[in-house]
Amino acid sequence: MNTKSRHKIFNSMLIGIPWLSTLFIGKRHFKRYWLSSAFIGFYEILSHVHGHKKKYWKFYDKPKSFIRDELPFDIGPYIPVSMWILKYSFGEFKKFVLVNAVFNAFFAFLFIPFLHKMKIFRLNRLSYPQFFLYIHYKAYLLYGIQYLLEKFKGYKGDLNEKNGRNSSEMIGKA
Repeated sequence: MNTKSRHKIFNSMLIGIPWLSTLFIGKRHFKRYWLSSAFIGFYEILSHVHGHKKKYWKFYDKPKSFIRDELPFDIGPYIPVSMWILKYSFGEFKKFVLVNAVFNAFFAFLFIPFLHKMKIFRLNRLSYPQFFLYIHYKAYLLYGIQYLLEKFKGYKGDLNEKNGRNSSEMIGKA
């Protein structure tokens, strides 16, 4: 299979699988977390435009195309994964940071080398630890945006349904 075909199949899966998973997140959680996740997805697009200009990474397919290369990472896993992580950890800041760190470490240290072996993508001007930091700092931005949205909307539901603590109790302990 040539690189171009591999890249098309990869992009289809990269977009399709995460969005299909949102069918199982629940309507209430989707409505609650979609805005902050979409905002961080938009921010990630801007970040990728900057990274593209700085040549932080290199895609193997020619000619270079932002829409074919970087955009599927933004509209594919980034938004749905943000919603899932918020669903299971918002209100417990330490858990949120840990889950994001594990997910981002998997992406930076295991998935990126896999993409390099598949001849889809490789890091160019960033090391793996630098790339980890490049994606991980956005987790704090995501949490802050969701926190502000909850405060603005006056959300009254439980953030941590297992413990039954409400948002003001949980956020105060973060």
